[in-house]
Amino acid sequence: MARTITVGIDGSAESGAAAEWAAREAKLRELPVRLVQVWVPVPEPVAQAPLLGEETHQHWTERILREAAEGLRLRHPDVEVSAEQRTGTPAEVLVEAARDAELLVLGSRALSGLGGFLVGSVGQAVIARTEAPVVLVRAGQQAADEHVTDPAGVPSAATAFRPVVLGLDNPDDTVIAFAFEEAQRRKTALYAVRAWDTWPYAVYTVGSGFEHHEEFSRQRADALAETLRPWRQKYPDVEVVEASRPGSAATLLIDASRDASLVVVGRRVRRNPFGSHIGAVTHAVLHHATAPVAVIAHD
Repeated sequence: MARTITVGIDGSAESGAAAEWAAREAKLRELPVRLVQVWVPVPEPVAQAPLLGEETHQHWTERILREAAEGLRLRHPDVEVSAEQRTGTPAEVLVEAARDAELLVLGSRALSGLGGFLVGSVGQAVIARTEAPVVLVRAGQQAADEHVTDPAGVPSAATAFRPVVLGLDNPDDTVIAFAFEEAQRRKTALYAVRAWDTWPYAVYTVGSGFEHHEEFSRQRADALAETLRPWRQKYPDVEVVEASRPGSAATLLIDASRDASLVVVGRRVRRNPFGSHIGAVTHAVLHHATAPVAVIAHD
């Protein structure tokens, strides 16, 4: 099957925002968009109800998918859009759909009355189990949110893209390459963030501690520069801003997301009988970053 940008659709505002983001990304990559809607057969007692029977429920879900595809084609006439309905458990179906996808795009919604966003159990299960890149898009996310404001300070989708933010908590070539490619497609800068713990120099806080602190800071900054050196050479058109800072990696990335078009983080693949997990930093970024977040699986 041809490579696609695949989107999970369920009729919610967040899945609609995910489809819109996918269409914009598909144009950048010159790829088609595939909308996937999962139909879960209703329980037998409900299926026998005259107004909420199985056929009625399936017809309603098919209509959601059909209308989403038609709307996306109207708004993005230069993007090829296909749609398919599959039967099964949502997480299982989406993991399977991601196997032949360039990207899998899902939505997440704002937490009512609380700061942050909700990544549902389906989204978390899919991210933890698929090895394809997964992008989470916030409900209400607009194209203009990914661009700098115009000279008058008005949001616009016609201005330059905001930077792509790359988290380098555990540097991996797959994650770095994805971030550079996204920055190059958007013709924008790459903001590379690497946090480090304060404990290695904390014992030097008495007396001449500042000298030790500064030396350790230089070492961390030099290590980040060395990691990115070959990538700067490979992508000479991408402006790179390096940020080596003490503190929490998640906090630094969440702060940087406020002025980003995309945040790119990694997830280590763990093939063991105890299952998969997302990782503490990536989990925090998924729930609190304000920009779309791309999670890249790596060994």
